[in-house]
Amino acid sequence: MKITFLGTGTSQGIPMIACNCRVCTSKNPKNKRMRTSILVCKDGYNILIDATPEMRLQCINNNVTKLDAVLITHPHADHIFGLDDLRRFNIVQRMDMPIYGTTDTLDCIRSIFSYAFHNQTGGGYKPRLSLNTINGMITIGTVSIMPVEAMHGNGYVTGYRFDTFAYITDVSDIPASSLKKLQGLDVLVLGALRYVPHVKHFSIEQALNIVEQIRPQKTYFTHMCHDIEHEEANGRLPAGVEFAFDGLVIEV
Repeated sequence: MKITFLGTGTSQGIPMIACNCRVCTSKNPKNKRMRTSILVCKDGYNILIDATPEMRLQCINNNVTKLDAVLITHPHADHIFGLDDLRRFNIVQRMDMPIYGTTDTLDCIRSIFSYAFHNQTGGGYKPRLSLNTINGMITIGTVSIMPVEAMHGNGYVTGYRFDTFAYITDVSDIPASSLKKLQGLDVLVLGALRYVPHVKHFSIEQALNIVEQIRPQKTYFTHMCHDIEHEEANGRLPAGVEFAFDGLVIEV
């Protein structure tokens, strides 16, 4: 199984608009972060997790030419506003794109992208999205995926486990029932926004506490804000934990 980090940044991306901090002005490409998303490639299937506003560029930069499904963690703008660009895959693959999410997530998608679900005459293209409500295990071809519920402030976010790999971003708490689903991992990808606590996201310290509870073989942090200078911050992490970066590819 191959995982490509298409984006590892917070909702505003890095560099942020009108910010002259040392990370936003850094020349190190590992400090340039598009909005958070990954591509999971397993058994010949390409599964995208979240469709960011930069999805088109992320696919071009990483030579993504086929998608079999899209899993959505939650319906915030930085995780769904790239859904319109799926129309290119509709055209190339001649198929509707399966989208998986909770009932609330899919309701938001129907509302925000209402034009995609209305019959319209005239020219032009619109995305063809086949919405699928998560109800237990997800099966895409030969790939089985376990949804893992977590908290994002007062709301919910869906993490996903593929065999011994799990991905949970935009998370502020993981209930005990979900922690049990995350045991025995080879690789965990976990949201860790910054050093200072945040009401809707794990801080670095909180994320490290979760790592201690789950004890995966390897952990990558994602969804970092501009407080995180890649090289400096990486050097402060314990063995087995690293900050991910855009374009990173790992095998599990």
